[in-house]
Amino acid sequence: MRRLFLIVLKLVLTLVILGAALWGAGFLYFRLSGATAGIAAIGFGIAALAGLVGIWTSEARLPLGFAALFIGLLSWWSSFLPSHQRDWIPELARLPSIAREGEVLTVSNVRNFRWRSEQDYDQRWETRRYDLAAISGADIFLSYWSGEAIAHLLVSFTFSDQPPLTFSVEIRREKGEEYSAIAGFFRSYEMAYVAADERDIVGLRTNARKEDARLFRLSASPAQARDLLLAYAKDVNDLAARPRWYNTLTTNCTTVVYHLVGTVAPEWKFSLPLDPRVLLSGYLPGYLQRIGAIRQDVPLDELVRLARIGDKARALSLDDPDFSAKIREGVPTGRP
Repeated sequence: MRRLFLIVLKLVLTLVILGAALWGAGFLYFRLSGATAGIAAIGFGIAALAGLVGIWTSEARLPLGFAALFIGLLSWWSSFLPSHQRDWIPELARLPSIAREGEVLTVSNVRNFRWRSEQDYDQRWETRRYDLAAISGADIFLSYWSGEAIAHLLVSFTFSDQPPLTFSVEIRREKGEEYSAIAGFFRSYEMAYVAADERDIVGLRTNARKEDARLFRLSASPAQARDLLLAYAKDVNDLAARPRWYNTLTTNCTTVVYHLVGTVAPEWKFSLPLDPRVLLSGYLPGYLQRIGAIRQDVPLDELVRLARIGDKARALSLDDPDFSAKIREGVPTGRP
């Protein structure tokens, strides 16, 4: 029995060291620069291998040495702090903030760019006011750029008296910085909220980037949409006050929204189960239909077909004041 226990313990420690080696090598590779990054990552892998040898040869100094090295790496990792003070790309240069007076929200730094291409655009930052009493619902856009598994999520709040207000959770890139999903695990990017006009944030993806954008009308009542908008407002202001890291797995365009909905779902008596489709965001419509957030009386395949708004958006001018209404034509409403 004792021997079996030792074997199981060694197997567990082996998995722990392998996980630590993978994370540590990735952190060194993506946080250092030039040849130093590769050399440090390989060196850390060799140290992990020595620790594994020590576990299976009962040479305790080797795994203890690796443990000390890993703790030192964790200490360095914890010293990396997010910041709002960097040389950001223009479209993420400003963060929104939201002030409330009674039933009126004043949103500062609403982005309303006009995109001719990703590199050619007119910059516009605006302050807009929204009457909470005029909120009519909420919709989501999913924009696909590489297969069906992953899509970028936008949440758009609609009003009876003015165009929608759309929120996006983004990686806040610095000038000259490229995005890497793997680097997003290692405190490489800050998180940003973008509050925008649909002609900007949807038009960027449909018209400038030629992505496959799909629109789904949510079944949320005006009261539920109001609750969610206020949850957004609180988190938008929290982020403006305190920067935070983006994380590819835990703090991304879908998990942040999942958390926000979770904060108000108890008031709605609404179930929000965990599901892999929260991470595999391209499959989110199936999850939303399962929980009743989009129409359940229309087959999912038909909803997806009708949700494709890319061609409609590309046929419109991004200066068209009726852009939002026109891309919604033919898309099923949130409730029968």
